[in-house]
Amino acid sequence: MIRLLSVADLITVANAVLGFLAVLLIFSHQFHLAASLILLGLLADGLDGMVARRLGIGQIGEYLEPIADMMTLSVAPLALCYTLYYETIVAEPWMHLLVGLIIVFSLACSMIRLSSFSLLKEKQFFVGLPTSVSALFLVSMSYLTPEIWYLLPGILVLSLAMVSSIRFPKLDVKVNLITAVFIVATILLDSMYSNIAPLLLLAALISYIIFGPMYLYVKKNHPVQGTGDARS
Repeated sequence: MIRLLSVADLITVANAVLGFLAVLLIFSHQFHLAASLILLGLLADGLDGMVARRLGIGQIGEYLEPIADMMTLSVAPLALCYTLYYETIVAEPWMHLLVGLIIVFSLACSMIRLSSFSLLKEKQFFVGLPTSVSALFLVSMSYLTPEIWYLLPGILVLSLAMVSSIRFPKLDVKVNLITAVFIVATILLDSMYSNIAPLLLLAALISYIIFGPMYLYVKKNHPVQGTGDARS
């Protein structure tokens, strides 16, 4: 069975392990360390795609990746946010119920998004918001810890965006490298310097969520005209 795995698949397994370890740390209330492991899992998620494009994927790679992503990009970030705010909501049963419903709804949207990814795969864009964006949003919020009423609408909107038909652009290598730098900075700096690293990461996410679909719309409806043949 091990022979069915490729190098990219091993990185995918590492992604899942990081997500699982993050959940264990959440149970131990080591929230920032858990957030760091989720971010490392996100880096592994990007790395396995790069390796797969160069070396190919194993026979089970297509089935393995949604399972790993479900753990690292959905279960762990949602568990992190729920546990962070547990003391705030536990005294109010109606609030506890509301938070639980929204988290379960987000989990269900992530399942739908990840399971349908291969069926809706396009070369230039994603159909629906990538689950990784939602995960980065939740992890960023775990550093900033805003009031629960600011967080819940964000979770709800991003959950709906994941299962929508809205198109989001696929980023090129340079932009992905910049994103990776933001993620590494968040891991290393943690909450230092007034949470500057999580704030920059959150600003980049919001820019992508808002301007990404707008960019694709403009590109589709106002294509760049060619300059023509200079010899004519």
